[in-house]
Amino acid sequence: MGTGRMVGLESLLRLADPDRGVLSPKVFMEVAEETGLIVPIGAWVLSSASAQLAQWQAADVVPPSLKIAVNLSFRQVASPGLVATVESALADSGLAPQCLALELTETILLEADVASLRQLEHIRDLGVQLGIDDFGTGYSSLTYLKRLPVSFIKIDQSFVADMVEQSSDREIVASVIGLGKSLGLTTIAEGVENVEQLQALLELGCDQAQGYYFGRPRPDVPRL
Repeated sequence: MGTGRMVGLESLLRLADPDRGVLSPKVFMEVAEETGLIVPIGAWVLSSASAQLAQWQAADVVPPSLKIAVNLSFRQVASPGLVATVESALADSGLAPQCLALELTETILLEADVASLRQLEHIRDLGVQLGIDDFGTGYSSLTYLKRLPVSFIKIDQSFVADMVEQSSDREIVASVIGLGKSLGLTTIAEGVENVEQLQALLELGCDQAQGYYFGRPRPDVPRL
């Protein structure tokens, strides 16, 4: 936020349907979860995202420290092969572990069993960053922060959207930033769409931000 420097990318999944066009995850993700297809789909996303960033780094078109963030679903976290999937994506692509960030929702962390938490701890020990997506929209946030140390939290866009007009939303954002700083976590604001929101986040000391103000999703990013 303080420098305006790009530090990361987020991998977004879309489904190209021949009849209905490009579909968002809201349309197909529930079916993928129910059928278990999300596990192989998620493995492919991890592999593809890691390989693409490694290729961009090798071609010197992005900084070597740039990170790629990939979302994980509950099925993936519960799958016993998650660690092997992450290790394979890193090994095959040659991407440094610190350049990969995995995002989980509050619900996933609250429902994760001991085996799942151990897998996440193993992944974290590899050097991969773990973070919480849509922070503040789930249940008892402090509960899972205690269960599994993470390196970053993403402030949900529903709070960012109205923080300039609504003092209550601004206070929520300020509280999350304060909590993150007290725990040594990087705070990332989601859904920044205008300069007023950006300025408010700068005033509150937010570390990083993402949203349409900086750039919209790019389906036409060239693959190398």
